[in-house]
Amino acid sequence: MSPRSVLPDEFRPWYLLDAAAFVVGVGTWLRRSTSSAADLLALDPFALAVAAVSGLFAVFVLRVTLGNVWGYAAEYANAGGQWSDLPFLATIGSGAAAAVLTYAATTSLGAAAWAAFWTFVVVAALVGVAVQFAAGYGEAS
Repeated sequence: MSPRSVLPDEFRPWYLLDAAAFVVGVGTWLRRSTSSAADLLALDPFALAVAAVSGLFAVFVLRVTLGNVWGYAAEYANAGGQWSDLPFLATIGSGAAAAVLTYAATTSLGAAAWAAFWTFVVVAALVGVAVQFAAGYGEAS
């Protein structure tokens, strides 16, 4: 018997998002830690390891953010909602708006992702409570 391959059988396009997040994470750390191209060539192994960890953290942030958004979308659809409903679009739109506004104010991708995630979570909770109250009052009348 041959050992099982550790590589996936098929290429999935979202792996490109992981690679892009890794490159952005590494590039952002290197850009902030070095002042010129000569400094970039003279980096020690520890600095390169920290850059790689920064890239992996960017992949983690991407996966957590997209995973939560996808989970929310799937549960919303499973509960009978449509992805074009205003309550669903309000949560997605508020998270995207928070990301754009935070990035414009800070030029930090990490801060933008953090703001987008927590804005999405808070607005999803508020919309959920508001929809539940509206449904409750609709059933009572």
